[in-house]
Amino acid sequence: MKPKTICLIGLFFFVLSYIMFSNSAAFEYFKKPVDFAHWFNLIGACLLLSFNNVFPKNRLNSVASFITALGVAAHVGLCTIDFIMWSYGDNEAAKALLTEHISNTPSILFPFVVVGPSLLFVGLAVHAVNFIKTHTINALMVIVGAPLVGVSFFVLKNGILMLLSCLVFSLGLVLLLHRKENREAVIV
Repeated sequence: MKPKTICLIGLFFFVLSYIMFSNSAAFEYFKKPVDFAHWFNLIGACLLLSFNNVFPKNRLNSVASFITALGVAAHVGLCTIDFIMWSYGDNEAAKALLTEHISNTPSILFPFVVVGPSLLFVGLAVHAVNFIKTHTINALMVIVGAPLVGVSFFVLKNGILMLLSCLVFSLGLVLLLHRKENREAVIV
């Protein structure tokens, strides 16, 4: 399968998970019989690693690829934590204990909950910086959409705005993925 196709499938699963996350009431529905929202998020995040292979190779790409890989690893960890949380079912006391334990363990909290998962968005936004001069609008969709996903969810606590931000971010990536390069013929 081509890397661009893998990127598109990854974006599909990633956006699908954010659709599920954006509606609290429906989110509970998507947790039965398995936690579909987090499975889709995990699969999507892992497939988004393919963006490291489709953009032009340069120093910025190397930095962006490293940050993206860290973000994918953090998503794996976060989804693992969420799967464990899901496995407690209706046992709210056990969930509270796990949440407290994670909150009191900085070596888990920061890389897998607070900072790490956002690195996937940061890495893909850094990839988009490569195109700021040639595909400005598409690049800005990714660069601006990335932090808005986190701000809308964690600061504003607005699921709809989070989903819209994710859609803008993802659409920007799709447009960059299908960009037309300006190649002028050189006549010698």
